[in-house]
Amino acid sequence: MVESKVTRSTACVFLLASGALLAQHEYTATDIENGGRQYVNNCVYCHGPEGDQIAGISLFRGRFKRVVSDDDIVQVIRNGVPGTGMPAQNMNDANARTIVAYLRSAAAVPASTLTGGNAARGKSLFEGKGACTTCHRVINSGSRTGPDLSDIGMQRRVMELEKSLLDPASGVLPQHRFVQVTPKSGPAITGRLLNQDTFTLQLLDAQERLRTFVIADLREYSVLKNSRMPSYKDKFSRQELADLVSYLASLKGPNKP
Repeated sequence: MVESKVTRSTACVFLLASGALLAQHEYTATDIENGGRQYVNNCVYCHGPEGDQIAGISLFRGRFKRVVSDDDIVQVIRNGVPGTGMPAQNMNDANARTIVAYLRSAAAVPASTLTGGNAARGKSLFEGKGACTTCHRVINSGSRTGPDLSDIGMQRRVMELEKSLLDPASGVLPQHRFVQVTPKSGPAITGRLLNQDTFTLQLLDAQERLRTFVIADLREYSVLKNSRMPSYKDKFSRQELADLVSYLASLKGPNKP
């Protein structure tokens, strides 16, 4: 997983309304995936990963103010609400609509079944029994071969964290996938994708070396859709899973409580 760079949008406050969000549009899996990235980049630092950080609003539970439809939300995202902390977002209608797609999809997902977790115990599991630091880094400790989890608690909902532990392959974010490249001369190399443009791609290999490849010099390359992370379903007890999720949810970045 490539660490997602979060844009701190100033007070992305919906000031939206109590009442159910009415379905007016159909959304694709791509819309939802793109909307999740837009939400993290533009909204999460004010609304939080669970969408309930603003008093009286719960974006993923259909509790809003001032809106009753998808189109209303798009207009609030794009134009803001004058006289409040909700600024206009610099995005077109299509991008704003992907955020709505993500909100609607997230609202349909059941809440996490893991409760009563202890973050301190979870930290011990993360660093010990789970051996998570062999791939992941938190602040200044751990490996860089997997995604940096220093602010994962600001990027993923609790139920998404649970799902990633129980069924890692089902929740791989596009920016966190691994690639396999095969140069025209030499063996195949697998690593975490960092950057890619029309002509080159960069990855971090298993030895944490930054590797740059000219695409024209490759015999083939492919994105690995399956997760390299093992499932902890049978490795941890329910209490241990709850503790680990609690710890991950507490990771808000070096400058966050």
